[in-house]
Amino acid sequence: MGSNVCPKCGGTGWKIIERHGLSGAERCDCAFEERTRYLEERANIPINYAKASFDNFSLPQDNQIARRGLADVLLLVKGYTREFPNGDKPGLLLIGDPGTGKTHLAVAALRILIARGFEGLFFDYLNLLDRIRSSYNEAGQYCDKEAYRSALEVEVLLLDDLGSQRITDWTEDTINSIITYRCNHRKPLIATTNLPDPDAGGVLMERSSSLPGKVEYRTTLAERIGARARSRLFEMCRVVRMPQVQDYRIRTAR
Repeated sequence: MGSNVCPKCGGTGWKIIERHGLSGAERCDCAFEERTRYLEERANIPINYAKASFDNFSLPQDNQIARRGLADVLLLVKGYTREFPNGDKPGLLLIGDPGTGKTHLAVAALRILIARGFEGLFFDYLNLLDRIRSSYNEAGQYCDKEAYRSALEVEVLLLDDLGSQRITDWTEDTINSIITYRCNHRKPLIATTNLPDPDAGGVLMERSSSLPGKVEYRTTLAERIGARARSRLFEMCRVVRMPQVQDYRIRTAR
């Protein structure tokens, strides 16, 4: 027998058990492990985040305020996965500046749900729009709806860096149709965004880098994805605001 054959079931996926003097069969743990591997391979998770988990999420050591803030966020995201799919809202939205660990936490949550048997799919926002746009033929009709259909129908969709593209009528209509469909059908959406939102405590003004003493207004989430999509997003998602911390990528690279 090869070393890669499960010793519990002999590779059949079923193992014999005895309870109360009766023999029966039940699915072997290896069947669930194989399904998890299969789902992860199909989830399109980037290599940099393939092993992202709650256990290896790095908390800052030299800033206790930031450490407590991120620890609270970690507990909130863990709570979302623990209650899934029975929470009051099926989605999760992580809002914060670049480098605060949003993508790591989002993928860690997605991998937990995949391990529990849910089908998940990771899309970078720009990549998803590019794939949908490229599926149009010259007549303006879809010739390949795979990416769009997957974004609508997959059990758990992760959209990373939501709103990173400048708004056009086409992008607004496309993202609104995806978010509205998932909201109306209670299909879970995990999303991350660098864009501020006043209802999530985002800072909308910042000092100008080119004109001392002046302030600039930051582009908001609603301005990038449209007011309708933003409204649906807040309706369907638990909104988690990331604290101000040192760049997560720099911190974990040390």
